[in-house]
Amino acid sequence: MNAQNNLSHNSHAIVIGGSMTGLLTARILINHYNRVTIIERDRLPDQPIYRPGVPQSRQGHVLLERGRAILEELFPGFQEEIVARGAHPLDMAEDLAWLTPFGWGIRFDLNVIMLSCSRFFLEWNVRRRLNAFPQIKFQQGSEVKGLLMDAEGVLVTGARVRTGEEEKPLFADLVVDASGRNSKAPQWLEQLGYLPPQETIVTAHIGYASRVYEFPEGLDADWKGFLVQTLPPYQPRGGFLLPIEGNRWLVTLGGGDGDYPPGDEEAFLEFIRTLPTPVMYDAIQKAKARSPIYCYRGTQNHLRQYDRLSQLPDGFVALGDSVCAFNPIYGQGMTAAALSALLLDRTLKAWQKDSLWGFSLHFQKKLAKENAPLWEMATTEDCRYQTVVGMSPTPSVRFMHGYMDRVVALTTESVFVRQTLLNVFNLLTPAIALFHPKILLRVLKKVLLGGVRDRAKASKPLPSQFKLQNHA
Repeated sequence: MNAQNNLSHNSHAIVIGGSMTGLLTARILINHYNRVTIIERDRLPDQPIYRPGVPQSRQGHVLLERGRAILEELFPGFQEEIVARGAHPLDMAEDLAWLTPFGWGIRFDLNVIMLSCSRFFLEWNVRRRLNAFPQIKFQQGSEVKGLLMDAEGVLVTGARVRTGEEEKPLFADLVVDASGRNSKAPQWLEQLGYLPPQETIVTAHIGYASRVYEFPEGLDADWKGFLVQTLPPYQPRGGFLLPIEGNRWLVTLGGGDGDYPPGDEEAFLEFIRTLPTPVMYDAIQKAKARSPIYCYRGTQNHLRQYDRLSQLPDGFVALGDSVCAFNPIYGQGMTAAALSALLLDRTLKAWQKDSLWGFSLHFQKKLAKENAPLWEMATTEDCRYQTVVGMSPTPSVRFMHGYMDRVVALTTESVFVRQTLLNVFNLLTPAIALFHPKILLRVLKKVLLGGVRDRAKASKPLPSQFKLQNHA
Protein backbone atom coordinates (compact mmCIF):
# COMPACT_ATOMS: atom_id res chain seq x y z
CA MET A 1 0.00 0.00 0.00
CA ASN A 2 2.22 2.83 -1.21
CA ALA A 3 1.18 6.45 -1.39
CA GLN A 4 0.25 6.26 -5.08
CA ASN A 5 -2.11 3.34 -4.45
CA ASN A 6 -3.82 5.20 -1.59
CA LEU A 7 -4.39 8.39 -3.53
CA SER A 8 -5.96 6.54 -6.45
CA HIS A 9 -9.28 6.11 -4.62
CA ASN A 10 -11.36 7.79 -1.94
CA SER A 11 -9.18 6.70 0.96
CA HIS A 12 -9.84 7.87 4.50
CA ALA A 13 -7.84 7.88 7.74
CA ILE A 14 -9.05 8.61 11.26
CA VAL A 15 -6.84 10.20 13.91
CA ILE A 16 -8.07 9.87 17.50
CA GLY A 17 -7.03 12.95 19.46
CA GLY A 18 -6.38 16.55 18.44
CA SER A 19 -3.34 17.29 20.59
CA MET A 20 0.18 17.73 19.16
CA THR A 21 0.63 14.06 18.23
CA GLY A 22 -2.73 13.94 16.50
CA LEU A 23 -2.21 17.22 14.66
CA LEU A 24 1.19 16.21 13.27
CA THR A 25 -0.05 12.73 12.41
CA ALA A 26 -2.96 14.22 10.47
CA ARG A 27 -0.52 16.39 8.53
CA ILE A 28 1.59 13.44 7.39
CA LEU A 29 -1.43 11.27 6.61
CA ILE A 30 -2.58 13.59 3.82
CA ASN A 31 0.53 12.34 2.00
CA HIS A 32 -1.16 8.94 1.88
CA TYR A 33 -4.94 9.41 2.17
CA ASN A 34 -7.42 11.64 0.40
CA ARG A 35 -9.27 12.48 3.61
CA VAL A 36 -8.23 12.65 7.25
CA THR A 37 -10.66 13.11 10.15
CA ILE A 38 -9.41 14.17 13.59
CA ILE A 39 -11.78 13.00 16.32
CA GLU A 40 -11.45 15.30 19.33
CA ARG A 41 -13.46 15.14 22.54
CA ASP A 42 -13.04 18.87 23.29
CA ARG A 43 -14.55 21.79 21.47
CA LEU A 44 -11.39 23.37 20.12
CA PRO A 45 -11.08 27.07 21.03
CA ASP A 46 -10.45 29.59 18.28
CA GLN A 47 -7.97 31.36 20.57
CA PRO A 48 -4.74 30.06 22.18
CA ILE A 49 -6.29 29.19 25.53
CA TYR A 50 -6.49 26.21 27.84
CA ARG A 51 -8.76 23.26 27.07
CA PRO A 52 -9.56 20.31 29.40
CA GLY A 53 -8.21 17.63 27.04
CA VAL A 54 -4.62 18.80 27.61
CA PRO A 55 -4.45 19.22 31.41
CA GLN A 56 -0.64 19.58 31.33
CA SER A 57 -0.76 22.54 28.94
CA ARG A 58 -0.55 25.12 31.74
CA GLN A 59 2.88 23.80 32.68
CA GLY A 60 6.09 24.81 30.92
CA HIS A 61 6.72 23.31 27.48
CA VAL A 62 9.47 23.70 24.91
CA LEU A 63 9.84 22.42 21.39
CA LEU A 64 13.39 21.10 21.09
CA GLU A 65 15.58 21.63 18.01
CA ARG A 66 14.66 18.29 16.40
CA GLY A 67 10.96 18.91 16.89
CA ARG A 68 11.29 22.48 15.64
CA ALA A 69 12.98 21.24 12.47
CA ILE A 70 10.21 18.67 11.89
CA LEU A 71 7.49 21.32 12.23
CA GLU A 72 9.39 23.53 9.81
CA GLU A 73 9.54 20.64 7.35
CA LEU A 74 5.81 19.93 7.66
CA PHE A 75 4.79 23.60 7.72
CA PRO A 76 7.36 25.71 5.85
CA GLY A 77 7.78 29.13 7.45
CA PHE A 78 6.26 27.96 10.74
CA GLN A 79 9.00 29.35 12.96
CA GLU A 80 8.94 32.79 11.37
CA GLU A 81 5.16 32.86 11.69
CA ILE A 82 4.95 31.78 15.32
CA VAL A 83 7.83 34.05 16.37
CA ALA A 84 6.05 36.98 14.73
CA ARG A 85 3.06 36.16 16.96
CA GLY A 86 5.17 36.13 20.13
CA ALA A 87 7.06 32.84 20.53
CA HIS A 88 10.74 33.02 21.44
CA PRO A 89 13.56 31.12 19.69
CA LEU A 90 16.24 30.40 22.30
CA ASP A 91 19.76 29.20 21.64
CA MET A 92 20.06 26.56 24.34
CA ALA A 93 23.78 27.19 24.91
CA GLU A 94 23.72 30.98 24.69
CA ASP A 95 20.30 32.22 25.78
CA LEU A 96 19.51 29.65 28.49
CA ALA A 97 21.31 30.00 31.83
CA TRP A 98 21.55 26.40 33.02
CA LEU A 99 22.54 25.70 36.61
CA THR A 100 23.73 22.10 36.79
CA PRO A 101 24.38 20.33 40.10
CA PHE A 102 28.06 21.15 39.59
CA GLY A 103 27.92 24.77 38.51
CA TRP A 104 26.77 26.89 35.58
CA GLY A 105 26.79 25.41 32.09
CA ILE A 106 29.32 27.16 29.90
CA ARG A 107 27.71 29.73 27.57
CA PHE A 108 28.46 30.01 23.85
CA ASP A 109 26.72 30.45 20.49
CA LEU A 110 25.56 26.97 19.38
CA ASN A 111 22.49 27.69 17.22
CA VAL A 112 20.59 24.73 18.67
CA ILE A 113 17.20 26.40 18.91
CA MET A 114 14.23 25.58 21.05
CA LEU A 115 10.93 27.37 20.61
CA SER A 116 9.60 28.77 23.86
CA CYS A 117 5.89 29.53 24.16
CA SER A 118 2.85 28.16 25.95
CA ARG A 119 1.63 24.72 24.94
CA PHE A 120 -1.81 25.92 23.89
CA PHE A 121 -0.26 28.72 21.83
CA LEU A 122 1.85 26.19 19.93
CA GLU A 123 -1.11 23.87 19.30
CA TRP A 124 -3.30 26.78 18.19
CA ASN A 125 -0.71 27.81 15.61
CA VAL A 126 -0.42 24.25 14.29
CA ARG A 127 -4.22 24.02 14.03
CA ARG A 128 -4.24 27.26 12.04
CA ARG A 129 -1.82 25.74 9.55
CA LEU A 130 -3.84 22.52 9.30
CA ASN A 131 -6.95 24.52 8.45
CA ALA A 132 -5.28 25.34 5.13
CA PHE A 133 -5.58 21.69 4.07
CA PRO A 134 -9.10 20.91 2.80
CA GLN A 135 -8.39 17.17 3.16
CA ILE A 136 -8.35 17.47 6.98
CA LYS A 137 -11.57 17.69 8.97
CA PHE A 138 -11.94 18.21 12.73
CA GLN A 139 -14.87 16.36 14.31
CA GLN A 140 -15.08 18.20 17.64
CA GLY A 141 -17.03 17.32 20.75
CA SER A 142 -16.85 13.66 19.74
CA GLU A 143 -15.49 10.57 21.46
CA VAL A 144 -14.42 7.23 20.06
CA LYS A 145 -16.21 4.42 21.90
CA GLY A 146 -14.66 1.46 20.10
CA LEU A 147 -13.25 0.08 16.86
CA LEU A 148 -15.14 -1.36 13.88
CA MET A 149 -13.97 -4.69 12.46
CA ASP A 150 -14.47 -6.67 9.28
CA ALA A 151 -16.44 -9.93 9.27
CA GLU A 152 -13.29 -12.03 9.84
CA GLY A 153 -12.28 -9.96 12.87
CA VAL A 154 -8.78 -9.22 11.57
CA LEU A 155 -9.05 -5.75 10.00
CA VAL A 156 -10.11 -2.49 11.64
CA THR A 157 -12.52 -0.71 9.32
CA GLY A 158 -13.24 2.42 11.34
CA ALA A 159 -14.48 3.57 14.71
CA ARG A 160 -17.68 3.99 16.68
CA VAL A 161 -17.97 7.72 17.38
CA ARG A 162 -20.31 9.37 19.85
CA THR A 163 -21.26 13.01 19.40
CA GLY A 164 -23.66 14.21 22.07
CA GLU A 165 -26.18 11.41 22.58
CA GLU A 166 -25.74 9.95 19.11
CA GLU A 167 -23.31 7.19 18.24
CA LYS A 168 -22.45 6.47 14.61
CA PRO A 169 -19.97 4.34 12.70
CA LEU A 170 -17.19 6.21 10.88
CA PHE A 171 -15.46 4.03 8.32
CA ALA A 172 -11.79 4.40 7.42
CA ASP A 173 -8.87 2.59 5.82
CA LEU A 174 -6.61 3.39 8.79
CA VAL A 175 -7.31 4.34 12.40
CA VAL A 176 -4.50 6.00 14.39
CA ASP A 177 -4.70 6.26 18.16
CA ALA A 178 -3.07 9.53 19.22
CA SER A 179 -5.26 10.06 22.27
CA GLY A 180 -2.40 10.19 24.79
CA ARG A 181 -1.71 8.74 28.21
CA ASN A 182 -5.35 7.93 28.88
CA SER A 183 -5.81 5.93 25.70
CA LYS A 184 -8.69 3.43 25.72
CA ALA A 185 -7.18 1.34 22.89
CA PRO A 186 -6.20 -1.59 25.19
CA GLN A 187 -9.86 -1.92 26.27
CA TRP A 188 -11.04 -1.64 22.65
CA LEU A 189 -8.74 -4.49 21.65
CA GLU A 190 -10.03 -6.65 24.50
CA GLN A 191 -13.60 -6.01 23.37
CA LEU A 192 -12.61 -7.39 19.97
CA GLY A 193 -11.05 -10.54 21.45
CA TYR A 194 -7.42 -9.45 21.25
CA LEU A 195 -4.95 -9.39 24.11
CA PRO A 196 -4.13 -5.86 25.33
CA PRO A 197 -0.49 -4.78 25.41
CA GLN A 198 1.54 -5.21 28.55
CA GLU A 199 1.98 -1.92 30.40
CA THR A 200 4.92 -0.61 32.41
CA ILE A 201 4.68 2.43 34.66
CA VAL A 202 7.69 4.06 36.27
CA THR A 203 7.08 6.99 38.60
CA ALA A 204 9.36 9.07 40.77
CA HIS A 205 6.42 10.96 42.32
CA ILE A 206 7.24 14.22 40.58
CA GLY A 207 4.87 17.15 40.52
CA TYR A 208 4.79 20.61 38.94
CA ALA A 209 3.39 24.02 39.64
CA SER A 210 3.39 26.88 37.13
CA ARG A 211 2.53 30.54 37.04
CA VAL A 212 2.64 33.29 34.41
CA TYR A 213 4.40 36.57 35.12
CA GLU A 214 4.64 39.81 33.18
CA PHE A 215 8.09 40.79 31.91
CA PRO A 216 9.54 43.20 34.48
CA GLU A 217 10.72 46.57 33.29
CA GLY A 218 14.41 47.37 33.45
CA LEU A 219 15.57 43.79 34.00
CA ASP A 220 19.36 43.62 33.90
CA ALA A 221 20.13 40.03 32.86
CA ASP A 222 22.14 38.44 30.07
CA TRP A 223 19.84 35.42 29.77
CA LYS A 224 16.46 34.89 28.14
CA GLY A 225 15.56 31.69 29.97
CA PHE A 226 16.69 30.05 33.16
CA LEU A 227 16.94 26.44 34.38
CA VAL A 228 17.79 25.01 37.79
CA GLN A 229 18.50 21.30 37.41
CA THR A 230 17.38 18.91 40.14
CA LEU A 231 19.83 16.85 42.18
CA PRO A 232 18.00 13.69 43.30
CA PRO A 233 17.99 12.25 45.84
CA TYR A 234 19.71 15.09 47.72
CA GLN A 235 17.95 18.01 46.09
CA PRO A 236 14.70 16.91 44.40
CA ARG A 237 13.65 20.50 43.69
CA GLY A 238 14.23 22.41 40.48
CA GLY A 239 12.56 24.82 38.15
CA PHE A 240 12.75 26.91 35.04
CA LEU A 241 11.73 30.32 33.80
CA LEU A 242 11.01 30.75 30.10
CA PRO A 243 9.68 33.59 27.95
CA ILE A 244 6.32 33.00 26.28
CA GLU A 245 4.03 34.95 23.99
CA GLY A 246 2.56 38.23 25.19
CA ASN A 247 5.78 39.54 26.80
CA ARG A 248 5.42 37.14 29.70
CA TRP A 249 7.41 34.56 31.62
CA LEU A 250 6.18 31.10 32.49
CA VAL A 251 7.72 29.91 35.76
CA THR A 252 7.49 26.16 36.36
CA LEU A 253 8.68 24.47 39.56
CA GLY A 254 9.24 20.74 39.92
CA GLY A 255 9.76 18.47 42.89
CA GLY A 256 10.36 14.72 43.08
CA ASP A 257 10.03 12.06 45.78
CA GLY A 258 6.66 13.55 46.67
CA ASP A 259 8.17 16.97 47.44
CA TYR A 260 5.55 18.62 45.26
CA PRO A 261 5.61 22.39 44.67
CA PRO A 262 2.59 24.00 46.36
CA GLY A 263 -0.32 25.86 44.87
CA ASP A 264 -0.63 28.76 47.32
CA GLU A 265 1.31 31.93 46.70
CA GLU A 266 3.36 32.19 49.87
CA ALA A 267 4.53 28.57 49.75
CA PHE A 268 5.16 28.80 45.98
CA LEU A 269 7.53 31.72 46.51
CA GLU A 270 9.19 29.97 49.43
CA PHE A 271 9.76 26.91 47.24
CA ILE A 272 11.56 29.13 44.72
CA ARG A 273 13.59 30.72 47.50
CA THR A 274 14.90 27.28 48.57
CA LEU A 275 16.47 26.59 45.16
CA PRO A 276 20.28 26.55 45.18
CA THR A 277 20.57 29.98 43.57
CA PRO A 278 18.65 33.20 44.25
CA VAL A 279 18.49 34.24 40.58
CA MET A 280 14.96 33.02 39.83
CA TYR A 281 13.58 34.32 43.12
CA ASP A 282 15.19 37.72 42.55
CA ALA A 283 13.84 37.87 38.99
CA ILE A 284 10.20 37.27 39.86
CA GLN A 285 10.36 39.78 42.73
CA LYS A 286 10.53 42.36 39.95
CA ALA A 287 7.63 40.83 37.99
CA LYS A 288 3.83 40.93 38.32
CA ALA A 289 1.91 37.65 38.51
CA ARG A 290 -0.63 37.30 35.69
CA SER A 291 -2.21 33.93 36.47
CA PRO A 292 -3.13 31.64 39.33
CA ILE A 293 -0.72 28.84 40.28
CA TYR A 294 -1.56 25.62 38.44
CA CYS A 295 -0.40 22.23 39.77
CA TYR A 296 0.04 19.00 37.83
CA ARG A 297 1.21 15.54 38.95
CA GLY A 298 0.51 13.21 36.02
CA THR A 299 4.20 12.64 35.35
CA GLN A 300 4.61 8.86 35.20
CA ASN A 301 6.60 7.19 32.45
CA HIS A 302 4.04 4.90 30.79
CA LEU A 303 4.88 2.25 28.20
CA ARG A 304 2.37 0.09 26.30
CA GLN A 305 4.19 -2.72 24.48
CA TYR A 306 2.14 -3.17 21.32
CA ASP A 307 5.27 -4.46 19.59
CA ARG A 308 5.30 -7.59 21.77
CA LEU A 309 1.78 -8.69 20.88
CA SER A 310 1.56 -11.84 18.78
CA GLN A 311 -1.56 -10.51 17.08
CA LEU A 312 -2.78 -7.01 16.33
CA PRO A 313 -5.61 -6.16 13.95
CA ASP A 314 -4.47 -4.43 10.79
CA GLY A 315 -5.81 -1.03 9.89
CA PHE A 316 -4.95 0.26 13.37
CA VAL A 317 -1.78 1.79 14.86
CA ALA A 318 -0.98 3.72 18.04
CA LEU A 319 1.74 6.30 18.57
CA GLY A 320 2.85 9.21 20.74
CA ASP A 321 1.88 9.13 24.41
CA SER A 322 -0.69 6.44 23.65
CA VAL A 323 2.29 4.09 23.38
CA CYS A 324 5.18 5.70 25.25
CA ALA A 325 4.77 8.68 27.57
CA PHE A 326 7.76 10.17 29.36
CA ASN A 327 8.23 12.11 32.55
CA PRO A 328 7.83 15.64 31.13
CA ILE A 329 10.74 16.97 33.21
CA TYR A 330 13.06 16.02 30.33
CA GLY A 331 11.19 18.18 27.81
CA GLN A 332 11.18 15.59 25.02
CA GLY A 333 7.49 14.72 24.80
CA MET A 334 6.41 16.94 21.90
CA THR A 335 9.57 16.22 19.93
CA ALA A 336 9.11 12.48 20.47
CA ALA A 337 5.53 12.86 19.20
CA ALA A 338 6.82 14.61 16.07
CA LEU A 339 9.33 11.81 15.52
CA SER A 340 6.64 9.13 15.82
CA ALA A 341 4.49 10.93 13.23
CA LEU A 342 7.48 11.20 10.91
CA LEU A 343 8.18 7.49 11.38
CA LEU A 344 4.62 6.67 10.35
CA ASP A 345 5.13 8.75 7.22
CA ARG A 346 8.35 6.93 6.31
CA THR A 347 6.89 3.51 7.06
CA LEU A 348 3.83 4.13 4.90
CA LYS A 349 6.02 5.37 2.06
CA ALA A 350 8.16 2.24 2.23
CA TRP A 351 5.18 -0.13 2.40
CA GLN A 352 5.08 -1.62 -1.10
CA LYS A 353 1.97 -3.77 -0.70
CA ASP A 354 -1.52 -3.08 -1.97
CA SER A 355 -3.15 -3.62 1.42
CA LEU A 356 -2.42 -3.03 5.10
CA TRP A 357 -2.04 -6.74 5.89
CA GLY A 358 0.84 -7.03 8.33
CA PHE A 359 1.40 -3.30 8.58
CA SER A 360 0.23 -2.70 12.16
CA LEU A 361 2.70 -4.94 13.97
CA HIS A 362 5.42 -3.94 11.51
CA PHE A 363 4.96 -0.29 12.45
CA GLN A 364 4.64 -0.90 16.20
CA LYS A 365 7.95 -2.80 16.19
CA LYS A 366 9.69 0.05 14.37
CA LEU A 367 8.18 2.57 16.77
CA ALA A 368 9.32 0.56 19.79
CA LYS A 369 12.92 0.67 18.53
CA GLU A 370 12.72 4.43 18.09
CA ASN A 371 11.20 4.96 21.54
CA ALA A 372 13.60 2.63 23.36
CA PRO A 373 16.52 5.06 23.89
CA LEU A 374 14.17 7.83 25.03
CA TRP A 375 12.45 5.46 27.46
CA GLU A 376 15.80 4.30 28.80
CA MET A 377 17.02 7.86 29.21
CA ALA A 378 13.93 9.00 31.13
CA THR A 379 13.56 5.97 33.39
CA THR A 380 17.29 5.76 34.14
CA GLU A 381 17.25 9.35 35.38
CA ASP A 382 14.06 8.76 37.38
CA CYS A 383 15.86 5.93 39.19
CA ARG A 384 17.88 8.60 40.99
CA TYR A 385 14.84 9.34 43.16
CA GLN A 386 14.42 7.38 46.39
CA THR A 387 10.70 6.71 45.98
CA VAL A 388 10.79 5.50 42.38
CA VAL A 389 8.26 2.74 41.68
CA GLY A 390 8.25 0.37 38.71
CA MET A 391 11.99 0.07 38.19
CA SER A 392 15.01 -0.72 40.35
CA PRO A 393 18.43 0.87 39.84
CA THR A 394 20.61 -1.96 38.51
CA PRO A 395 24.43 -1.84 38.59
CA SER A 396 24.42 -0.64 34.97
CA VAL A 397 21.97 2.14 35.85
CA ARG A 398 24.13 3.22 38.78
CA PHE A 399 27.15 3.22 36.49
CA MET A 400 25.31 5.53 34.09
CA HIS A 401 24.40 7.82 36.97
CA GLY A 402 28.05 8.17 37.92
CA TYR A 403 29.18 8.59 34.32
CA MET A 404 26.54 11.20 33.54
CA ASP A 405 27.38 13.14 36.70
CA ARG A 406 30.89 13.56 35.38
CA VAL A 407 29.68 14.45 31.89
CA VAL A 408 27.36 17.11 33.32
CA ALA A 409 30.22 18.45 35.46
CA LEU A 410 32.31 18.79 32.30
CA THR A 411 29.60 20.96 30.70
CA THR A 412 30.61 23.69 33.13
CA GLU A 413 34.09 23.90 31.56
CA SER A 414 34.09 22.30 28.09
CA VAL A 415 32.33 23.67 25.01
CA PHE A 416 32.67 20.31 23.23
CA VAL A 417 31.08 18.34 26.07
CA ARG A 418 28.20 20.76 26.52
CA GLN A 419 27.57 20.88 22.78
CA THR A 420 27.48 17.08 22.64
CA LEU A 421 25.14 16.82 25.62
CA LEU A 422 22.77 19.44 24.19
CA ASN A 423 22.75 17.66 20.83
CA VAL A 424 21.78 14.42 22.58
CA PHE A 425 19.19 16.22 24.69
CA ASN A 426 17.65 17.74 21.56
CA LEU A 427 17.52 14.30 19.87
CA LEU A 428 19.94 15.41 17.18
CA THR A 429 22.61 12.86 18.11
CA PRO A 430 22.37 9.32 19.57
CA ALA A 431 23.29 9.01 23.24
CA ILE A 432 26.36 6.95 22.30
CA ALA A 433 27.96 10.29 21.36
CA LEU A 434 28.43 10.91 25.08
CA PHE A 435 31.08 8.16 24.99
CA HIS A 436 33.14 9.97 22.35
CA PRO A 437 36.86 9.44 23.15
CA LYS A 438 37.27 13.16 23.92
CA ILE A 439 34.57 12.89 26.58
CA LEU A 440 35.45 9.42 27.83
CA LEU A 441 39.08 10.35 28.45
CA ARG A 442 38.09 13.49 30.34
CA VAL A 443 35.66 11.50 32.48
CA LEU A 444 38.37 8.96 33.29
CA LYS A 445 40.71 11.78 34.22
CA LYS A 446 38.11 13.20 36.60
CA VAL A 447 37.61 9.77 38.15
CA LEU A 448 41.35 9.37 38.72
CA LEU A 449 41.77 12.89 40.09
CA GLY A 450 38.51 12.98 42.01
CA GLY A 451 37.49 16.12 40.19
CA VAL A 452 33.70 15.92 40.57
CA ARG A 453 32.03 17.42 43.60
CA ASP A 454 30.10 14.98 45.71
CA ARG A 455 26.40 15.25 44.81
CA ALA A 456 25.40 15.69 48.43
CA LYS A 457 27.79 18.62 48.78
CA ALA A 458 26.64 20.02 45.44
CA SER A 459 23.10 20.29 46.78
CA LYS A 460 24.13 23.11 49.10
CA PRO A 461 23.38 26.70 47.99
CA LEU A 462 25.86 28.18 45.59
CA PRO A 463 28.02 31.14 46.57
CA SER A 464 26.31 34.50 46.81
CA GLN A 465 28.19 35.95 43.83
CA PHE A 466 25.69 34.22 41.52
CA LYS A 467 23.30 37.14 41.24
CA LEU A 468 20.78 38.23 38.67
CA GLN A 469 23.25 40.51 36.91
CA ASN A 470 26.25 38.17 37.12
CA HIS A 471 25.54 34.47 36.94
CA ALA A 472 27.80 33.15 34.19
